[in-house]
Amino acid sequence: MSNDIINSRLEGTRLIVETAEGVEEYDSKFLVAALLIYVARGSGQIEPEESAQIIELIEERFHMQGAESLELITRAMTEMIEKPELGPLLTDLVPTLSDTDKEDMALMALKVIAADGRREFAEMEQFNRAMEAAGISPEIVHKAFDRYFAETMPG
Repeated sequence: MSNDIINSRLEGTRLIVETAEGVEEYDSKFLVAALLIYVARGSGQIEPEESAQIIELIEERFHMQGAESLELITRAMTEMIEKPELGPLLTDLVPTLSDTDKEDMALMALKVIAADGRREFAEMEQFNRAMEAAGISPEIVHKAFDRYFAETMPG
């Protein structure tokens, strides 16, 4: 059996993907988890602080319990490894999000980048690639940066 994607289509707010092994559905929760993992891997590996931040952000954003958010993150990591061509297909879900949701997603990614106390160039490059691939406008990204600095700057 192969994990190669045979067909994909958007049904409302869900991406339906067909492989030889069957049909899988992906939603905005999966999209956010996959994006955060992608950004965190920008430095080559996901640091423990970044993992903890991803779990916390997913729990907060989607009102999930720890085990449920960990399951989503694990699924996203596994699926992205097994189906590398899934990444570009997930961008089909982005237009189903509001501008506020896109801004929140960008803000979450910035928080993951900063979680280990280092803002590495490779992670910022990965962030920029993710935002561009997702078609998230520079204006929305700018708003996310403004919110990030408003939340993290003293005073």
